[in-house]
Amino acid sequence: MAVVSNASPLIALARIQRLDLLPAIFESLLIPTAVAREIAPSIPVLPTWLRIQAPNVPPPASLLRRRLGDGELEALALAVELKADWIILDDLPARRSAAATGLNVIGTLGMLVTAKRAGLLKLIRPELDALVRTSFFLSPRLYDELLQAAGEIDS
Repeated sequence: MAVVSNASPLIALARIQRLDLLPAIFESLLIPTAVAREIAPSIPVLPTWLRIQAPNVPPPASLLRRRLGDGELEALALAVELKADWIILDDLPARRSAAATGLNVIGTLGMLVTAKRAGLLKLIRPELDALVRTSFFLSPRLYDELLQAAGEIDS
């Protein structure tokens, strides 16, 4: 299974010390060189399940017209090139771009819900609260929707 990640989900999970969830769900992840540079301050030593692979082709022209960062562009280019099973992105314009190219997209929050459903987390509330404490933007409405999706509160 090919899974490509952008920097922001890796940084967010590193900040709450939950990078361990990623290999438990996906086994291994690929990141392009721009993402490796972006995560270096937060993740100075890459775990063995996180491999760097530069895309061999430039991002599709349709992506270059959008306001995306270097890491997002390279992650999207790599995911398109590899026909990745998943791309992990948080930024909404990048997520929309990925969806428009036919990629399956998941973000930090979706990873937490997936981890809960897979039995890797007992509760996601503590993880959501930890993210919010790190300045991760999460609206009260989305917070409640995530708790509902995880079966931690009734609708």
